[in-house]
Amino acid sequence: MVDKAQTDVDNIIRDIIRDIKEMGQRTKLSIDRTVTSLKEQEIGLADKVIEMNREIDEFGDVVEDKCTRTMTIKVSPTQLRMLKGTLKMIIDLKSISGLAVEIAYITKATEGSPHIKPLVDIPRMSDILQEMLDGSIEALEKQDVELAKDIASRDEEIDALFDQVRRELITYMIEDPKKIANASHLTFASRYLERMGDHINNLCERVVYMVTGEKQDLNKRG
Repeated sequence: MVDKAQTDVDNIIRDIIRDIKEMGQRTKLSIDRTVTSLKEQEIGLADKVIEMNREIDEFGDVVEDKCTRTMTIKVSPTQLRMLKGTLKMIIDLKSISGLAVEIAYITKATEGSPHIKPLVDIPRMSDILQEMLDGSIEALEKQDVELAKDIASRDEEIDALFDQVRRELITYMIEDPKKIANASHLTFASRYLERMGDHINNLCERVVYMVTGEKQDLNKRG
């Protein structure tokens, strides 16, 4: 005989996963908009990213409340693990959105001052991060551990691009002190994107935990 209470909790968890997917889509848009705002120096777009962060935080708070309320119901160990994992995913998604805001502020700080070079690698980092974010949410929906691990491995691409950007910008600063200010801003922007990759790596680790009950470190750097 099917336990109705357990079924009800399973339905709530499915709703929460749909909420996480929605939050992920909003966060993905925030990444895209903030890097576009930086590349094209669009202040209006940067302002939208800042406003979106408030919306993402508020939405995340609602989903957090749903998770914690569900924990007060009689839940199985597996259901509790799912709820704990989704709570942590909400924190990581909020953190990614917050980092997008930091880049938006860089856009505002560099207003009226052309970048020292066209941005190529930073937008590439954004593209990869968006693909990773989509993949991590897909892994959650499918409860696919191998997909989660594959997505996490792409953080190495982000790290490599960050190192490349950083080295290039250091060269610009050494060659021409007048370029230090803008190069420093772009270094921080690339660093924020690198940190987003770490948070998406965390999302993938949450999926592995939710499915297997094992806490695995998917960060290849150790």
